Amino acid sequence: MKIGIVGSGYVGATAAYAMVMGGIGREIVLVDRNVEKARAEAFDISHAVPFAHPLTVRQGEYSDFRGCRLVIISAGVSQKPGETRLELLKRNAAVFKDVVPAVLDHTGGETILVVATNPLDVMTCLAARYASEHGLAKARVLGTGNMLDTARFRTLLGEHVGVDPQHVHGYVVGEHGDSEVLAWSLVTVSAIHLENYCRRQGVPMNEGVQRDIDNRVRRAAYSIINGKGATYYGIGSAIARLVDVILHDQRSILTVSAAVPDNGARVENAYSMPRLVGGEGIIHSIPVEFDVEEERLLGKSAGIVREAVRGLEAAGD
Repeated sequence: MKIGIVGSGYVGATAAYAMVMGGIGREIVLVDRNVEKARAEAFDISHAVPFAHPLTVRQGEYSDFRGCRLVIISAGVSQKPGETRLELLKRNAAVFKDVVPAVLDHTGGETILVVATNPLDVMTCLAARYASEHGLAKARVLGTGNMLDTARFRTLLGEHVGVDPQHVHGYVVGEHGDSEVLAWSLVTVSAIHLENYCRRQGVPMNEGVQRDIDNRVRRAAYSIINGKGATYYGIGSAIARLVDVILHDQRSILTVSAAVPDNGARVENAYSMPRLVGGEGIIHSIPVEFDVEEERLLGKSAGIVREAVRGLEAAGD
C-alpha cells in the first residue's frame, strides 16, 4: 500500500492530505525537484496523522518509489507570459519525458500511473506513450479526467431535484476543458430518466435550467481560480478516491481519461469516458449510447486533444 507522488505543489500535497484523512494507503512518498518544498509538505501533512489514520508521509527520491503500487504525477510547469499553448505543451512534454522513465526505472511494470497535470488529456496521452516505451501496459496509465467535473454535475443536479447526489447518475465526457460534454441524455435519478423524474415530481427541467447547470460545471474552475488562484481541494479528493478504487480493486465506474487508438495512426488520443477501474488500472470502457448531438460534441472535443497531440508530433515531441 505504498503510494508515490511526483510534484508537491497544491495538487500533489492536497492529494496526500486527502489520503491521510481517508486512511488510503500505508506509506506516501513525495518527490519534487524542490526538495525542501517536498520535505516541508511531508512534515506538515505528517502532523495530521495523529488526528486521522496511521500512515507514513515522507519526502524521498525516485529510488524510494520501489514497491509503489501506484504513482501520481502532478508535476508540470506553469504558462509564462506571452507563451503559446503549444510552447507550454512542449515544456510539459519534456518534463514527462524525464519523469515517466525515472518513475518506471524503480517501480517496474506492476505499478499504475495516475496523471493529474494539465492539460490533462494531452499529458495522459504522452504519459501512456512514454510508459509503453518503458514496458508498462497502457491500461495502467490513466488521468483523473472528468471525475471532478462529473461530481460537480451530479451535485448541481442533486441540489436542483432535491436528491442526494449519490443517487444521481450522469457523466461529463470528452476533453477535460472547455469542450467537455455534459451527457444529459444519460442522466438518471434512482434509475428513472431525469426528464421523467422531474415531470413526476413537478421539478422544472428546461433549456434554461440545463444551460445554467452546464455553465456552472464548465466554469467552476475559472471561478475558483479567479477567487483564490488555484483549485486543489476538489481534485485532491478526486485523486484520493481514484487511488482508493485502485488499491482495493473496487471495480468502480469513473470518468477517467485514457489513451485510445486514433484510427490506427501513430498519433493517439486521450479523453474521458465512463470506464471500469480496478486493481489493474482500466479494465474496459463502458459502451454508453449518447444522443446524436452529444456524439457530435464528443467527436469535436476529442478532436481538440488530437490536434494538440499532433501539434507536438509536428514539433518533434
